Amino acid sequence: MMPMKATDKIIEPSYDPSYDPYQLLRVYTYYRVLLGSLLLLIYKSNLVSNVLGIDSAPLFVYTTWAYTTISLTTLIFLWCNKSAPTLQQRLFAIVSDIVGITLIMFASGGATSGLGYLLIVSVAAAGMLMPAQLAVFIAALATIALIGESIVHHSVSGIDSKALFIAGSLGAMIFITALLFQYLTRKIKASTEELAAHSKHIAHLQKLARLIVERMRTGIVVLNKNDDIELINDAAQRLLSLKKSDDLSLSLTQMPTLKHQLDQWRKGQAQGSEVVKNNTDPGSELRISLANLELGKTEETLAFIEDNRAIVQQAQQLKLASLGRLTASIAHEIRNPLGAISHASQLLSESPNIADADQRLLEIISNHTKRVNQIIENILHVSRRNMATPSMLELGTWARKFIDEYTRSNDSDIALKLNSEPVYATFDSCHLHQILTNLVDNALRYTPTDCAEPVILEIGVESGRQTPYIKIIDKGPGIAPANQKHVFEPFFTTENTGSGLGLFICQELCEANQAILFYQCNDNEPSCFTLQMAHPDKAQQ
Repeated sequence: MMPMKATDKIIEPSYDPSYDPYQLLRVYTYYRVLLGSLLLLIYKSNLVSNVLGIDSAPLFVYTTWAYTTISLTTLIFLWCNKSAPTLQQRLFAIVSDIVGITLIMFASGGATSGLGYLLIVSVAAAGMLMPAQLAVFIAALATIALIGESIVHHSVSGIDSKALFIAGSLGAMIFITALLFQYLTRKIKASTEELAAHSKHIAHLQKLARLIVERMRTGIVVLNKNDDIELINDAAQRLLSLKKSDDLSLSLTQMPTLKHQLDQWRKGQAQGSEVVKNNTDPGSELRISLANLELGKTEETLAFIEDNRAIVQQAQQLKLASLGRLTASIAHEIRNPLGAISHASQLLSESPNIADADQRLLEIISNHTKRVNQIIENILHVSRRNMATPSMLELGTWARKFIDEYTRSNDSDIALKLNSEPVYATFDSCHLHQILTNLVDNALRYTPTDCAEPVILEIGVESGRQTPYIKIIDKGPGIAPANQKHVFEPFFTTENTGSGLGLFICQELCEANQAILFYQCNDNEPSCFTLQMAHPDKAQQ
C-alpha cells in the first residue's frame, strides 16, 4: 500500500453535484427510444392486435418509426455533445413526444386505448427539464392535444362518446403531475445545492487539514494494522533521516528508530512518549509519542515525532532564568568573604616575619581563592547569558575568520577541512565563537606539541537529515570511556586546576541554539567533539 504524503494534492470531485439537466434529458431519451422500439415490437408481433393501429395502421407505423428515429438521433447527439442541452432542444424533445403520442393514440382508437397516459410521463419530464411557467404551458398543450384528438376522433368515427370525459380527466391528471413534479424539482435542486455546499466545505476542511499537517514542525506518521504507512509529512521524513523524494513507497523497516520504539510500546516496555536516539543519526534526540488513532481501537497507530532539541531549548530558558536569580545572589554572598580572604592573604604575604613554610600556605590560599573566583565568574556568565539571537552563517567563511583571529592571539596551528561548500547554518555568532574557543582550547591543551596537525575543524552537511555540523578533532589521548558520559555535567573535571564548567557552558549555548554537542571517538578520529546544528530552514528563529 502506498503511503500518502501530507503534500499530496486534494482530488476534488470531478462532477458537479448541482442540478444537471443533461443527465435527466439523457435518461429520458433512453426511455423514448425504448418506448418507440417496444411499440413497434408489440405491433409487429401481434401481441395486442386489437389496440395498436386499429383505426389507421399506416399512420401508427409511420408515426412510431419517425418517433423512434427522432429519439435515437437525439440520443446520439447527446453522446457526442457533452454540454448541457439548450432550452430549445429540451422543448423540441417534449413537444415531439406530445405530437407523436397523440398521433399514435389517434391511430389506435383514441383516448379509450389508454395510450394517453404516456403523456403523463412527458409532462413529468417537462416539470423536471423546464422552467415552471413553461412546464405549465406543456401541460396545457398536452391537455389541448388530448381534447382535440378526442373531438377529431369522435367526429371521424362517431363512436365512444366517453372519450371526451376520459380526455378531460386525463388532462386534469396531467396538470396535477406538472405541478407535483415542479415541486419535487425545486426540492431536488435545493437538496443538490445544499449537497454541493457541504461538499465544497468538506473539501476545504480537508485541504486545510493537509496544509496544517504539512506545515507542522512536528513529524506525523500514521500506520495501519499491518504497519503500512498511510500518511507521513515532510517533518517526519526529515527527523527520521529519510531522503526527501516523491517516491512514497516507504516502509517501517526504513525507520529503525520508530520501529524499535513501536515494538517496545506494544510490549508494554516503553511509555507512550519517550526520548530516544536516532539510529541513523547518533547526534540527534527524538521524542516519539505513540497512541491509537481512535480511542479503544488498535487498528491504526499515530506517531508524533519531535526534535528534542527545541523542547530542551524551551526548558533551558526557564532553567537559566531560575539559575540566574539564584547564582546572582549566591555569587554576591560568596564574593565578599572571598575578597576579604584574598586581601588578607596578600597583606599577610607582605609581612617580613613569615616563614617559608607559611609562605607556601599563603600561595595555596591565593591559588584556591582565584579558582573559586573563576568558578563564580563562570556561573555568572551562564546566568547572565542573553537569549540567543541566531542569524544565517556561511560556516566556511566564518571558520576562516575564526581560525585567523585565534591563531594570531594564541600562536597555534589549526587546520580547516570542508567536506562541502558552501554550508549554511542558523546560529548565534557570538555563542558559536565562545563554543569553538573553549573546545579548541581544550583540544590544544591535551594535544602533543610535536603533532603536525594539532587541531582540525571539519565542516560539512550530514547526508541523511541535511543538517550542518562542525567537528573539532585533535590527536590527543581522548577521554576515558568511563568519563565520557560525565563530561558535560557541571563541575566535573579531571584536572585539579579546572572548574568543570567549560563543556557545560558549551552545551548550554548549543541547546540555546537548537544544536547538540556530543563526544565521539574512533580509529580515524581518536578524539572528536561534534557540534550538530539544526537545519537552516527549520530552525526556530
